[in-house]
Amino acid sequence: MQHFVEVGGCRIFAGISEPRPGAPWLVFSNSLMTDHTIWAAQEAHFAGRYNILTYDQRGHGRSDAPASVSFADLSGDVGALLDHFDIAACIYVGLSMGVPTGLNFAAGNPGRVTAMILSDGQMATQPSGRQTWQARIDLARATGMAQVADDTVSRWFDPAFIASGGAESLRKAAAQMRTEGYCACATALQDYDFTAAAAGLSVPVQLLAGANDGAMPAVMATMAETIPGASLSVIEGAGHIPNVEKPEVFNRAMEAFLTFITKS
Repeated sequence: MQHFVEVGGCRIFAGISEPRPGAPWLVFSNSLMTDHTIWAAQEAHFAGRYNILTYDQRGHGRSDAPASVSFADLSGDVGALLDHFDIAACIYVGLSMGVPTGLNFAAGNPGRVTAMILSDGQMATQPSGRQTWQARIDLARATGMAQVADDTVSRWFDPAFIASGGAESLRKAAAQMRTEGYCACATALQDYDFTAAAAGLSVPVQLLAGANDGAMPAVMATMAETIPGASLSVIEGAGHIPNVEKPEVFNRAMEAFLTFITKS
């Protein structure tokens, strides 16, 4: 079922499974330059056993693209969606930009997140992040999103995966992203710090990182040391979007974690 939910004048696109009474909710939050469809393999794997909510973070997909976006906006959208669909609490799954979105939401809404699965994201902007993001913003404004999409996909995935056509749908979606949405979200990524939010988590947390995602495994290892009781699994053969590049391995990691917290 597909819905548009208005949050403070911004329409957020969301899709939910037919709710199953008593089943836990999985809420999936996408990365920069993707949309809810990035979670298709996870939806298919967990359908029927979990209630599932996917959505397009503002600036992405079918959601509105305001000129300015903050993590207060992005985490507020999560809360508004949970309220709209009468979801008391959820297991939150966030990828890349979805990681700080989730950390900020969990910190401000105790009790509404019962566990977290966080993949290939950071709890704070890295020291060189402001300059890196500004260069990408400038490129988007100067050349449009097609060039940014090509550059991004070449960083995200192994060349063999790209050559196989596995990344083509993501490249096309990224190229069609509205420039204003990209720039607004990239600006938010230039300066954030949710280290305290991460350190204050009291729910089970599974961290996942693609082995080929640059410094991300090391960055997430630091996050694992910061979050009480968190564990980190590195997915071999995957880059920045392991749920797409290695969906079976990603799903098995999710499955193991969800089974563990259910039995705990």
